[in-house]
Amino acid sequence: MRTMATVWALLGVLLLAGPLQAQSITAEDEKVGQAAMVLKEMMAIPEQRVPPSLLAHAYAVAIIPEVIKGGFIVGARYGQGVLCIRNSSGEWSNPLFITLGGGSVGFQIGVDSTDLILVFKNRVTVDAVLEGKFTLSAAAGAAAGPVGRAAEAGTDPRLQSEILSYSRSRGLFAGVSLEGAVLSVDHDANAKFYRRPNVPPRDVLEGRNVPTVKAAENLRQLLRQYAQ
Repeated sequence: MRTMATVWALLGVLLLAGPLQAQSITAEDEKVGQAAMVLKEMMAIPEQRVPPSLLAHAYAVAIIPEVIKGGFIVGARYGQGVLCIRNSSGEWSNPLFITLGGGSVGFQIGVDSTDLILVFKNRVTVDAVLEGKFTLSAAAGAAAGPVGRAAEAGTDPRLQSEILSYSRSRGLFAGVSLEGAVLSVDHDANAKFYRRPNVPPRDVLEGRNVPTVKAAENLRQLLRQYAQ
């Protein structure tokens, strides 16, 4: 009798372990959730948010929470985030995991954590990211995004840039410099999130043979809401 009781107890533990394991939250789930929170919080500040009219015409948006920048004399940056594109029917894609890294030389002391949103106005720069490492610079058409009435009216000259950045910084640095920063696809994170080894970036963005993930749907819903 004691042996049978032990067997039934073990079966009960195994049955409970299955649902618990299936509901476990991964680091990638948390990163998508952080990206959604950053978007929501930054769009809640009228003076600093990405102009809705700009989002309405954007080809893609990248959200990189907690970009870490620190150093003495030589600075460095690193962050992991996601990128979503809008297809021809106006729907936002699954989030593609990307990384931002790079360094700069200057008199910098301390560590800064910055939430970053990048708005891509056309497909050319996004394709460059998908094909390999893409370096952000003024020459590549990157600029700090305009805010306020000038941006909404389309009169700010920075609106001609291909990539517009919006940031929210904390710490000792006043802002974030993207000159020389490199954007690249995080293949490992995409494989874990979509449970598909070596998943091509375009399959993620076009929704080919990848599962529907709740965290991704929440982010897409927010983008849909703010880009109306």
